[in-house]
Amino acid sequence: MRYIFSLTLLLATLFSQSQNTPPKLVVGIVIDQMKYDYIVRYQDDFIEGGFKRLINDGFLYRNAHYNYIPTRTGPGHASIYTGTTPATHGVVGNSWYVRSIGKDINCVGDTTVTAVGGEALSGQVSPKNLLTSTVTDELRLSTNMEAKVVGVSIKDRGACLPAGHNPTGAYWYDLETGNMITSTYYTEELPDWVEDFNKKKRFKYHLNQKWELFNELETYNESITDDNNFEKEAWDGFGTTFPYDYSTVKRSPRALKYSPFSNAFVSEFAQEAIIQEKMGEDDITDFITISFSGTDDLGHRFGPRSLEIQDAYLRLDYDISQLLIFLDGQLGKDNYTVFVTADHGGADVPSFAVSNKMAGGYYNIRYVQNLVNEGLIERYGEGDWISKMINDQIYLNHELIKEKKLDLASVQEHTTKILVAEPYITEAYTATRTAYRSFTAEMALKLQRGYNTSLSGDVLIVYKSGYLSDSYGRKGTDHRTGYTYDTHIPIIFYGNGIPQGNAVRRVNITDIAPTISTLLNITLPSGTTGNPLIEIFE
Repeated sequence: MRYIFSLTLLLATLFSQSQNTPPKLVVGIVIDQMKYDYIVRYQDDFIEGGFKRLINDGFLYRNAHYNYIPTRTGPGHASIYTGTTPATHGVVGNSWYVRSIGKDINCVGDTTVTAVGGEALSGQVSPKNLLTSTVTDELRLSTNMEAKVVGVSIKDRGACLPAGHNPTGAYWYDLETGNMITSTYYTEELPDWVEDFNKKKRFKYHLNQKWELFNELETYNESITDDNNFEKEAWDGFGTTFPYDYSTVKRSPRALKYSPFSNAFVSEFAQEAIIQEKMGEDDITDFITISFSGTDDLGHRFGPRSLEIQDAYLRLDYDISQLLIFLDGQLGKDNYTVFVTADHGGADVPSFAVSNKMAGGYYNIRYVQNLVNEGLIERYGEGDWISKMINDQIYLNHELIKEKKLDLASVQEHTTKILVAEPYITEAYTATRTAYRSFTAEMALKLQRGYNTSLSGDVLIVYKSGYLSDSYGRKGTDHRTGYTYDTHIPIIFYGNGIPQGNAVRRVNITDIAPTISTLLNITLPSGTTGNPLIEIFE
């Protein structure tokens, strides 16, 4: 009886919410590589109108996580907007190996289309690899395509995947020209307003300045010293201590991607999109997706304890405050709903962790590959047994296995035995076991949710906590694991229809899309496995 009462109360609450006036605009903000930790560590340094406004006047989930592996940008954006995991939506990495063509493909790669407004290869992009619908797709369908949906990001995947399969527009930054571009998947020519924006060459304005500390130095007591041995250069010749003079590279559009100024650039373009596309000006809810990527490129280079990352977030905090002020003036405070989250977190720089007596270290992918190949040669005879290693997965050479008339599952199992003998590997799972067994152990279950039978590899590897590949050297950091430093991210809802408060119960990234769908009273995305977040409707 208690279950029936609770279910009845939930349905009544959701029905009541659905009768409220929906927002004129939904603003989906994804911050690339934002650990939840940053909300806590930097909170005293944030201004009142940015993150503090969102948290104090909105609803914060303090224990939100990614519930699958790998925690990468492409899968993250896809999962946020589809409400499901890579096993279902099909974006199993930023790229993955395709056996039929013998090479990797970009998660949004599409060689049948080309750029509109920029360098040709920069526009070979579409959502064709996304196998399920998005909340933005469902909004378009529910309004007979009258709702306007626009995706904006520096990265192609950060614009393309959130915008869905048939948006009003999706725009990303061309590193070669400094233009915001799209592809022929969406349109044959840029709208006039995008052309006008590009003519202003705003990337030059943003690069014609020094990156100096946003606040006084004493503000940054949450970070390690500027001069340390754990960081990479953001740009060749810059060094790793403040200030950084971007005016010396203003003629190179690519440099914007590796600066804290790219977030302001994206915000400017998003605001122009809202104005020019007349978003939020009628009674049909529109949706703009904004992905701030600058924090990821800087995070990879400097690490989460750096002065640079703290400064980048203080600048982003200001950028968000200005975006909210713009939305207030353009639409009115009660006419829009915002959610803010991240596509993944990030690990501490392993050398930093080790220097502080924490768990961590490095491994070499080429060594692991050679180790496995030699082990398989010893067992099964000569041959190139590995077709590819990517996304912490091994794609075995199926043609060789067939040629030698071996059982694929047996070769997979022997590969796992070779791997787990290494001290930096905690576990390895075969594709056969992952596809046909129901895992209950948390890390195995995360692997299973990220595994797609048609796309993923033969063996899935779990490295020890704090360990990264040394492919890019032993400075800077990365992300992709199922450990909490990669999975724990903020989820914040703010604005129309959103109560004030916070929750500490564990929730999943896949809960965002069904929550927004329920707020808008539209169909859930086709593959949704998440649930509406009940606190938003209480």
